[in-house]
Amino acid sequence: MSDYRIRSRIWIESGDKVLIGEGRLKLLKAIDAEGSLSKAAKSIGMSYKKAWNLMDAVNKSAKEAVVTKTIGGEKGGGTVITPYGKKLIEAFETINKNCWAFLDEQLKALDQI
Repeated sequence: MSDYRIRSRIWIESGDKVLIGEGRLKLLKAIDAEGSLSKAAKSIGMSYKKAWNLMDAVNKSAKEAVVTKTIGGEKGGGTVITPYGKKLIEAFETINKNCWAFLDEQLKALDQI
């Protein structure tokens, strides 16, 4: 195999707005793990304001809510990924994995020249 490699990033847009990409995926997974937007943002080194803006943009671009906030309660509030959000995460991960598999296959053509 040669030393060639392909570098690429993909994201999905809704209209002219970004719905999901690698950064938003990372934040969504952190929210799922932490149960809180502020804890998720902190865990990935992102400001709360940026995280809030990203999740607000995702919710506004999606067909349905991707994250919802819970207020108060015994353990305080939090943020959860909706069932639609979980499907979006899974679909994006599948698309990303398939994209990389395709690109890796295409890269083999360089070994033929």
